[in-house]
Amino acid sequence: MTDLDERVEKLRQEQEALRLGLPNTLVRDVHEAVIREMGPSLYDRGADRSQIEKLVAKKLAELLGDRDVEVSADQERELAARILADVLGWGPLDELLADESVTEIMVNRPDKIYVERKGKIETAQEKFRNEGHVRRIIDKIVGQVGRRIDEGSPMVDARLPDGSRVNAVIPPLAIGGAKLTVRKFAAKPLTIDDLIGFGTINRQAATFLNLGVRGRLNVLVSGGTGSGKTTLLNVLSSFIPANERIVTIEDAVELQLMQDHVVQLESRPPNVEGKGQITIRDLVRNSLRMRPDRIIVGEVRGGEALDMLQAMNTGHDGSLGTVHANSPRDVLSRLETMVLMSGMELPVSAIRQQMAAAIDLIVHLARLRDGSRRVTQITEITGMEADIITMQDLFVFQYAKTPVGGRIEGMLQSSGIRPRSLEHLQEMGLDVPSNLFGGGKEWPAA
Repeated sequence: MTDLDERVEKLRQEQEALRLGLPNTLVRDVHEAVIREMGPSLYDRGADRSQIEKLVAKKLAELLGDRDVEVSADQERELAARILADVLGWGPLDELLADESVTEIMVNRPDKIYVERKGKIETAQEKFRNEGHVRRIIDKIVGQVGRRIDEGSPMVDARLPDGSRVNAVIPPLAIGGAKLTVRKFAAKPLTIDDLIGFGTINRQAATFLNLGVRGRLNVLVSGGTGSGKTTLLNVLSSFIPANERIVTIEDAVELQLMQDHVVQLESRPPNVEGKGQITIRDLVRNSLRMRPDRIIVGEVRGGEALDMLQAMNTGHDGSLGTVHANSPRDVLSRLETMVLMSGMELPVSAIRQQMAAAIDLIVHLARLRDGSRRVTQITEITGMEADIITMQDLFVFQYAKTPVGGRIEGMLQSSGIRPRSLEHLQEMGLDVPSNLFGGGKEWPAA
């Protein structure tokens, strides 16, 4: 820590102490002493919370007595609450995790935390005490899901008990200290009505996607980072009938499926000796032996693309997944590259034929400049012409004139093209509204 960092930290501690009405070093000293002297008992998963609270209160009283400092009962309770938040919760992250308006938390330095609210990034008031405090919280998060982070493995993906996605990077990869990013998920999973209310999608397109999932079309959700792919994937999964067996495959479990017959699989990084790694591709292969009706891959990012395409082409219709891409056409280019990453020396024409036969729909999302997340295209794969995969847009977001700095206006409209999969949906016994692809005029804008 530089001299400037030390001065900034000292000033912050003094401000915190003034707020509590306590001497400027007491908050830090008592907090660290309680954690140091109580040791592993604070982190015992089987420990009773009420017992830990009593131990913390007792140790706190002893330390305050040793320092001959008089504090009020309210001050002592607040100090005990802060210590408990650190050892039982996630320290300064607790308040941000409880704030429903916060969708992402980004820790750049102990005293520099940013949050995303309504698609916009702003500085948070909460702070960690020092670098050690940040590392202790990171170790606690990754330890609870059986993962590790150290100099030999300085970055990790993990999750919180509520499903929130966590990424942590520490030195030597992270310059200037540990970096922590938390992508929050709603405590109550969002529904299609919620997305319609937010303006992410309209009811016309939502009705078609409902029919497509129930009709066992293979659907990929694409978009950039933070565009809402996982949220939409979770909503699409809610359309799967309750009597079907679903196998989900993810790096870190995030999906919150409401059905009962769900098997969740999670990849595993290598251990300290570099052994024991279980990849997404391994899990996709294994899932085929688990008698799935549906396979949901949280994110396709490597050689597992080949196994997923083969599964889609061999009786596992109705599979779902997400792909990072900038457009529906870009999805196909990325999948082609990922299949080549599998190590199989397949001709490009064979890969494209597999993609054309396997994928039915691509739903593309974008995070617009006003921070809103919208479905901007729903595209159908129609086949092959020579070596080119052909596709047609069924729904496209039409932009309207927007005031400078205002919310982007527009609506997702049907292109008027009837999908080739329409006959398949009708053969599945699904009732497709006759005006579903009439350009959106007979449907509400929301």
